[in-house]
Amino acid sequence: MNDHGMNNIENHYSDGYMEPEEEWEREGLLDPAWEKQQKKTFTAWCNSHLRKAGTAIENIEEDFRNGLKLMLLLEVISGETLPKPDRGKMRFHKIANVNKALDFIASKGVKLVSIGAEEIVDGNLKMTLGMIWTIILRFAIQDISVEEMTAKEGLLLWCQRKTAPYRNVNVQNFHLSFKDGLAFCALIHRHRPDLIDYSKLSKDNPLENLNTAFDVAEKYLDIPRMLDPEDMTHTAMPDERAIMTYVSSYYHCFSGAQKAETAANRICKVLKVNQENERLMEEYERLASDLLEWIRRTMPWLQSRQSDNSLAGVQRKLEEYRTYRRKHKPPRVEQKAKLETNFNTLQTKLRLSNRPAYMPTEGKMVSDIANAWKGLETSEKAFEEWLLSEMMRLERLEHLAQKFKHKADIHEEWTRGKEEMLQSQDFRQCKLNELKALKKKHEAFESDLAAHQDRVEQIAAIAQELNTLEYHDSVSVNTRCQRICDQWDRLGGLTQRRRQALDEAERILEKIDILHLEFAKRAAPFNNWLDGTREDLVDMFIVHTMEEIQGLLDAHSQFKATLGEADKEYNSIVNLVREVETTVQKYQVPGGLENPYTTLTAHDLTKKWSEVRQLVPQRDATLQAELRKQQNNEMLRRQFAEKANQVGPWIERQMDAVTAIGMGMQGSLEDQLHRLKEYEQGVYAYKPHIEELEKIHQAVQEGMIFENRYTAYTMETLRVGWEQLLTSINRNINEVENQILTRDSKGITQEQLTEFRSSFNHFDKNRTGRLAPDEFKSCLVSLGYSIGKDRQGEIDFQRILAIVDPNNTGYTHFDAFLDFMTRESTDTDTAEQVIDSFRILAGDKPYILPDELRRELPPDQAEYCIQRMPPFKGPNAVPGALDYMSFSTALYGESDL
Repeated sequence: MNDHGMNNIENHYSDGYMEPEEEWEREGLLDPAWEKQQKKTFTAWCNSHLRKAGTAIENIEEDFRNGLKLMLLLEVISGETLPKPDRGKMRFHKIANVNKALDFIASKGVKLVSIGAEEIVDGNLKMTLGMIWTIILRFAIQDISVEEMTAKEGLLLWCQRKTAPYRNVNVQNFHLSFKDGLAFCALIHRHRPDLIDYSKLSKDNPLENLNTAFDVAEKYLDIPRMLDPEDMTHTAMPDERAIMTYVSSYYHCFSGAQKAETAANRICKVLKVNQENERLMEEYERLASDLLEWIRRTMPWLQSRQSDNSLAGVQRKLEEYRTYRRKHKPPRVEQKAKLETNFNTLQTKLRLSNRPAYMPTEGKMVSDIANAWKGLETSEKAFEEWLLSEMMRLERLEHLAQKFKHKADIHEEWTRGKEEMLQSQDFRQCKLNELKALKKKHEAFESDLAAHQDRVEQIAAIAQELNTLEYHDSVSVNTRCQRICDQWDRLGGLTQRRRQALDEAERILEKIDILHLEFAKRAAPFNNWLDGTREDLVDMFIVHTMEEIQGLLDAHSQFKATLGEADKEYNSIVNLVREVETTVQKYQVPGGLENPYTTLTAHDLTKKWSEVRQLVPQRDATLQAELRKQQNNEMLRRQFAEKANQVGPWIERQMDAVTAIGMGMQGSLEDQLHRLKEYEQGVYAYKPHIEELEKIHQAVQEGMIFENRYTAYTMETLRVGWEQLLTSINRNINEVENQILTRDSKGITQEQLTEFRSSFNHFDKNRTGRLAPDEFKSCLVSLGYSIGKDRQGEIDFQRILAIVDPNNTGYTHFDAFLDFMTRESTDTDTAEQVIDSFRILAGDKPYILPDELRRELPPDQAEYCIQRMPPFKGPNAVPGALDYMSFSTALYGESDL
């Protein structure tokens, strides 16, 4: 058999383990130095196992020729029994024994090509070394696997990790990297620092380093010398296979420490998960407490209905409310969205790490926050409605108060001096005609008094309405009204008594001048009409619509149409005075120019009539100004409606689009996340439209505009829609991120995720994002999940419902559905795995010591365990012993960790 055949042996066998080294063979020839090293190393390796059977070999190519020790070697290293060997000394006996050994090797999955028992029996050194290397590969190196690498790569990575902290050591291969002996010393010191003082070693003394390592390994670690230090230092490139064989002995010697490292890594991973979960829990509690406290502080202000009962005071409160909506609430909306996002992320991480769901402290559940937030929004709406109704009420009050004052001023001006006049005894010194004149004058006064009865009743009615509407200065209004009513009663009594006195003296009186009497009778109602007209022309009014102001304009036009008849009446009355003057002048009647029946004069009527004629165009101007104001209000209504009718449908379209993406059927999760973030940017970019609408809305409110027939949208509905849109985008982004987290951590493919989402959406007919129990069961069946229709099937289904709906809400959401479809088939850490890991670190003891934790774990992880592990109370406990079993169980159960 040639050297090319030797290459075939290695190529076939090393498939899946390592590639043949080009340095090992050059042009089919084995380097003599390597052959020497292999012979020494392989012999020592074989003897390290044969000594367990009480034997050894001296010459590797001679001592295996009869096959007996070869079979014995295989039995020792495999722990199995080979077929009984042939004891004869003939060549065919030897070949039979070697074949039994080769058949056993082949039965272990090793492919031997072009190698036969004859070469071994004939003492072929190269073939014998190749066979022993095959055995070493299969039984000493094959099972070495680090991070899913091949055996050679795994062994090399193990060496690199163990020697990484040591100076002057850089393991890159299995020849030159071990030549100076420091790598061997580092491996020993890493696992047994008590055997070698690494700080005293030097790279300049390779022979001393090699001898130190080989001596310590043989004496204390029971690893025989398999390499020769002189050969290592004098050879340009030591044999790779010899060094790998020797290094594998180190690996198996320290395999217990390797298990401890693996256990420590698992524990660190579990503890880091718990520490991160605790951080998220603390963050949630802090945010929830802060938000709930803010809501608690805000609610009394929104629920308060106290004001100073003045229009200015309510307007100040409305401005405070606008500031609250613009500045104080938006950060809390973002805080609420962040709180929900953090809660969902935490629950997803807990599910993925096989931890129980997080239950916030009492009063801080997501539902508690949602209820508090809903109460806040309800109070906001009620508060704003109260403010607007108060403004309307107080505006009405101010108008009534001014009207009361105006009418009271006119009435008190009219009554001034009337009591003194009625109490006068002037008629007792009058002549007959003067007495008759006094009586007629009194009759005219009675007529005037009756005419004023309506004004007094109006004043009393206005005062009563001010009381009903709780006018802030009702006390002074009531006092003045009572004074007017009391005076009115006194005037009635005085008038009746004076009339009786005049009647008593009537028998000595003659008739009073007809012209004066006519003037008095006609002038009084005309004067009263003039007073009423002047009062109406300066009467204050309040309107809110174009229809109302148009009604006032129409009424004013109708009034102006009556001015012609009034002018005729005025001229007719004035002509009576002129006739009196003519008569007095003609007949020289003493005192005849004085009208004994009335205090009114033509001058009074002329003055008042002139005032009325001047007030008419002034009233025209006032009504036109109000018309322009209402036209401006109408323009504001149209501006708000035009903008609101754009913003409202835009918000609804965005909400529909976000909901559609949230259904999860529009591309990959990354595509959905990208689109959602684009929508988020678009929504924030659209915010100036909302702010512009807020400015128009403020102008609308300042214009006292309370209704708008041009749009169905109000500022409140648009604000709520805007906040709901932001919340929906944030919630959907969080859900997609959690689905990505679930997919990546569980190893779900995009096709699987699409299948899960498609099935879920198929049964989510109403697009609510959740399934009722019957819909959920149908969805599971459609995905091939077997749920029997018998009693056991119902029990199984109830168990599943308890997993996906732990709070018994009656619905299954997509996140819980996705978690269920992936979690049971996925390898997750369990309490039992963590307990096994701690048991390895503790050397199989039922407890662990603080020093052991500090030696095996990083400092922060070790202290985390020491602070939280309860003392061990079992038998044979030593001082400081810690109970790692109950600690591990608590990591996965109900606990405050």
